[in-house]
Amino acid sequence: MHNTEKEDSGLPFFYFSIPIFATQFIVMKLIDQTYQIQGIGVADLAEKYGTPVYVYDGEKIVNQVKLLQDAFSGVNMKIKYATKALSNINILKLLKKAGTGMDAVSIEEVKLGLHVGFDPNEIMYTPNCVSFDEIKEAVDMKVMINLDNIPMLEHFGRVYGNSVPVCIRLNPHIMAGGNAKISVGHIDSKFGISILQLKHILKVVKEYDLNVIGLHVHTGSDILEAEVFLKGAEILFDAAKEFKDLMFLDFGGGFKVAYKEGDISTDIMDVGKKVSVAFQQFCKEYGKELELWFEPGKFIVSESGYLLARANVIKSTPASTFVGVDSGLNHLIRPMMYDAYHGVFNVSKTGGEQHVYSVVGYICETDTIAADRKLNTVEEGDILAIKNAGAYGFSMASNYNSRLRPPEVLILGGKDYLIRERETFDDILKHQINIDI
Repeated sequence: MHNTEKEDSGLPFFYFSIPIFATQFIVMKLIDQTYQIQGIGVADLAEKYGTPVYVYDGEKIVNQVKLLQDAFSGVNMKIKYATKALSNINILKLLKKAGTGMDAVSIEEVKLGLHVGFDPNEIMYTPNCVSFDEIKEAVDMKVMINLDNIPMLEHFGRVYGNSVPVCIRLNPHIMAGGNAKISVGHIDSKFGISILQLKHILKVVKEYDLNVIGLHVHTGSDILEAEVFLKGAEILFDAAKEFKDLMFLDFGGGFKVAYKEGDISTDIMDVGKKVSVAFQQFCKEYGKELELWFEPGKFIVSESGYLLARANVIKSTPASTFVGVDSGLNHLIRPMMYDAYHGVFNVSKTGGEQHVYSVVGYICETDTIAADRKLNTVEEGDILAIKNAGAYGFSMASNYNSRLRPPEVLILGGKDYLIRERETFDDILKHQINIDI
């Protein structure tokens, strides 16, 4: 949990100058009647870069890394940032400098990591349902391979034997997390090898003399309780006793962040304390100190990000008043795909009357960003800031409706940097081939 008094001592965390109802919920800072990020006016950013635009607070990202490192300071913990959450190369460079490694789920993410300077041994590659050609490509790049199905494990054994170290992803059969689409450790999940198939795994390992140096579990996202991680740890520890040459155990990710006032997030210090004690005890029983790996994504980048959009139209109906903005599910799909809550506020109005609005996008189907929200009176041209947009925002953006994807801006050291250009219509046409018809 963050101490909000410390957050007010010059660090780039965001808050309203009103009582905070949950210390884990952080919102944009109001200074001299303007919303600011590290002293830079949000309205100025919208004017400079246009809308819609993604904006990230780099220092918030770094401080989330430090918080996680502090929580597990008693063990040899390694952070493997879940690249899928936000994969801009400048974010990856920032995280590398902060001391993290990478969790990659595609060969392209592996290449991004190598491109920005991560050492191969800092990258964990955890594919799902890929061809063996992609596995071979990752082996050639010398990254850590994490396999999650028995046929692929057997194929790996036939080709490499014990010449290439490997990690095995287990499915612990734990139903945990928020939306069902991000709960990945239950019995009906496509991810991991069932813990009930451990004997089969051991037969494959013995037959091909596989060099298994790590075991991995991941139950899902938005996990609050340390007990869920401890339950997964217990399963992982029992399985680990069957493997004599382990170097690390990987607990995946899944830490929850706060999305609104009164919301709660994972008590990371409590998780760190309890899991560290259990891990230390296991290492004593195992006979050597192993590394403890985590793969946070949302926890590190979600709260750093804002999607700034402009109000195009205010439309009243007998049932609702809609604020239509110049963005939509093509830029932020989480509200539609996961029923995710994203806080919204009117950057252009710091006070005055409030009204209830539904904020909707400009896509040709229902794309409600926020339903029935109290906002300071919205007029055409006002800038709205959509919060918690750092994770799975731009990385899941598309060109649906042939719309252009927005630029990305990083705030670091009190300065703003354009880290991705706004797409143009030429980008829509770039890879299409015009034939005579």
